[in-house]
Amino acid sequence: MLRTPIRILALLVTFVCALAQAQTVDEVLSKHYAALGGLDNLKALTSMKTSGKMVMGGGMEAPFTSVNTRPNSVRFEVTFQGKAAVSAYDGKTAWMLNPFMGSSDPEVMPKEEADDFTEDADFDGPLVDYKEKGSTIEYAGKEDVEGSDAHKLKLTLKNGKVRFFYLDADSYLILKTTQKVTRGGQEIEVASFPGNYKKIGNVIQPYSVEQKVNGKTASQMTFDTIELNATVDKSVFAMPAKAEKK
Repeated sequence: MLRTPIRILALLVTFVCALAQAQTVDEVLSKHYAALGGLDNLKALTSMKTSGKMVMGGGMEAPFTSVNTRPNSVRFEVTFQGKAAVSAYDGKTAWMLNPFMGSSDPEVMPKEEADDFTEDADFDGPLVDYKEKGSTIEYAGKEDVEGSDAHKLKLTLKNGKVRFFYLDADSYLILKTTQKVTRGGQEIEVASFPGNYKKIGNVIQPYSVEQKVNGKTASQMTFDTIELNATVDKSVFAMPAKAEKK
């Protein structure tokens, strides 16, 4: 006589827990969007140009520029010792130019890197319209991030890859993101720490990003300029033809 009520109770508890988690995710994301300036203002953006300085291991400094346009075109260029390295995606092909690897010609990006690069090319970022993109988000509780209380969100992309986002419990801005990537057959953990948030136009953007690989600082980026809704020549994203050998 007790089996049916117990089963019903178990289902009810499961349903209530799932509903509570969904409400928590929606509430956290709603406050996150609002903290960045609101979804309407975010979706009104058409492009973003940035420039700044990157400090790499050993204290080496290098200026960089980047440009992104909706929906997913991106170009990142860093200059060191008079040579420019480029990573870009035009919506179809991810390519790179890396003279530090002994080549002066552009090359199609290796699949491992291309998959990660094209995912990051999403102009709005993976947290916006995540359901429409085939992703899911779970609320994973609260966690301390370098002394700050943060909401932890587990994002599972359509392809099954998992990322974690840590949103400040007070400001609802991103304090940290983590993901595992494969390079050269080895899995590594990459953590990014955006900070120094400032208002530009109607939205809020970070002006610094520290990146750690397996817990060790790999680079620190500081932005000198961020330009929104600038006119962008789409040809900058296209992979140039290789120079003819003489």
